[in-house]
Amino acid sequence: MKKLLLLGGLAVLLVVYVGLTFSLGSIVKAGVNSFGPKLTQTRVELAGANISPLTGSGTLTGLTVGNPKGWSDNDAFRLGKVQVDVQPFSILGDHIVVNEISIDGPEFLYETKIVASNIKDMLKNIENFTGSGGQAAETKAGKPIKFEVKKFRLTGGVVKLGVGPAAVPVPLPPISIDDLGVKEGGITPDQLAGAVMKQVLSGIVAGTANALGQVGSTAGAASLEKTKDAAKKAGESLKKLLGGKP
Repeated sequence: MKKLLLLGGLAVLLVVYVGLTFSLGSIVKAGVNSFGPKLTQTRVELAGANISPLTGSGTLTGLTVGNPKGWSDNDAFRLGKVQVDVQPFSILGDHIVVNEISIDGPEFLYETKIVASNIKDMLKNIENFTGSGGQAAETKAGKPIKFEVKKFRLTGGVVKLGVGPAAVPVPLPPISIDDLGVKEGGITPDQLAGAVMKQVLSGIVAGTANALGQVGSTAGAASLEKTKDAAKKAGESLKKLLGGKP
């Protein structure tokens, strides 16, 4: 009798665990696919999410983000597989604490037009969403969702400079950010995305600047000299955007 009760209890716990795992993954996937396009004003698709309710560790798979308007129909970037470590059950509340986000081998597309770029335009979209008072992500109770990310790591990234057969793959420097939103007691998803995208854009500009001598043009640039000048002006503009001096 005791064995039957024990087996029954284990079966119930197993069902609850599987149910919570599926539920958490569904919540994350639905949240990204719903809020992402509003934030970036582009196509955003997360194929799957699997997060353990006991450990908080999990994987996001197949995350793709389309280009802003005015650029090619290609994806601006593909993250493929993202490893996350979240404090257990914080994802069910309005204050989500992420111990670490680890992205390995992402692919970015970098298109330029004089002093503009597709990645920079996406950053503008995110900032416009914030400045226009766009609807923030909220819990079912109507409370704004805030994040703390203690560690963000991006390694093995590749940037494709330009489009089509002439595109040149360029290694992206590793990106490491600590304590996002910790001092503030949490930041909103758009603030989190903006902080990460600024670092990504900075890394892309730095990485592609050294590769411009290998190509005669990128999308929208008519010559090597124009491309170099575009990269220089984009770098100056980026420094202003980040609060520094050109």
